Amino acid sequence: MSGVASMSAPARHLAGFPPFLRGFGFTISPEQTVAFLEAVELLGPGSIEDVRRAAVATLSPPHERAGEFDGLFRAWFHGEFAPVPRESDDETEIRVHDEGGATYEPPDAPDLGESGQSATAAEMLGDRQFRAETSIERLRRFAREAPERLPRRRGLRRRRARRGETVDLPRALRTAVRHGGDTPVLPWRRRTPRQRRILLLVDVSGSMKEHTESTLRFAHGLYHAAERMEGFTLGTRLTRVTGALRLRNPEAALVKASVLVPDFDGGTRIGDALAAFLAVPRFAGFARGAAVVVLSDGLERGGPDTMTGAVARLSRLAWRVSWLTPLAADPEFRPETTAFAAIEPFLDDLGDGSSPEALCGHLLSLGRIRGRTSPSHPR
Repeated sequence: MSGVASMSAPARHLAGFPPFLRGFGFTISPEQTVAFLEAVELLGPGSIEDVRRAAVATLSPPHERAGEFDGLFRAWFHGEFAPVPRESDDETEIRVHDEGGATYEPPDAPDLGESGQSATAAEMLGDRQFRAETSIERLRRFAREAPERLPRRRGLRRRRARRGETVDLPRALRTAVRHGGDTPVLPWRRRTPRQRRILLLVDVSGSMKEHTESTLRFAHGLYHAAERMEGFTLGTRLTRVTGALRLRNPEAALVKASVLVPDFDGGTRIGDALAAFLAVPRFAGFARGAAVVVLSDGLERGGPDTMTGAVARLSRLAWRVSWLTPLAADPEFRPETTAFAAIEPFLDDLGDGSSPEALCGHLLSLGRIRGRTSPSHPR
């Protein structure tokens, strides 16, 4: 073969399957990819099952990941995002999952209370199947506008400027040498602005089921539009999904997210998940000086004290904390649950999170804000 570009469309699709698997952590060498293509050519497959058998024989998926391999095979060749089998887990404490398989055990959370109205703390582990989204054009427009309109801060690096904060001494000395000790015009340097990190925390519990797909598609668009962005999902567990968002193809990104996140459409333990996030120093560092955006209805099953304490600490670390909820699409919306009402003083923004249009509009509006202006902020 002279290269992928010279292949037919079916051959390119076959050749794309091993790299697709690598994106989910399967170890596949170039030699295995060649063996897979040669096996398919040798078999002259009469059905897609022949292709699957050739893939199993040459790509050698680990036995313990056979179910996941079959699910990804169906996703690639059939377009079916089928659930991937997982071991059940009846543990009561929040589990924190990082990309690459790392799992953290944060400090034990307090006993659960009854602060939510329709939320539940029950764990329902499984994968989510995604369908095509209709707001693609809005996300494309957001990607074009984001580089100029997302919030920025003063960076540490300096560049040349006509007017600035400090004299560019090395350049001034070079100019003086060229002009016999005279510097006609002082060269200046100033700090270059850089985009603030955006930390996106997405509620994937059952009460947010209707909005989960659109928010994750928005998260994918935001990752590729922003300079620095981190994404996590909240439910009965905390899962870092930045690695899934990194994939350029949105459908592949959602497939990988469905594999990474075990608690789609499950219970709600927002306070415990936020506390678990803050208990991991590397994760808490993502919030420092960042624009933190929580996409959740705030229907918390856990005790209000846990959620209030976590949001208060998050507010102290972040530049700004925005809580966007689908419930705020109603102009008459007011926080009613105990936990939601308790955290409101620590929020800089409480806004509409019911659609990609509302989410894009809010993120772009942050670029016009300088400092923290919320009069209700308790600090």
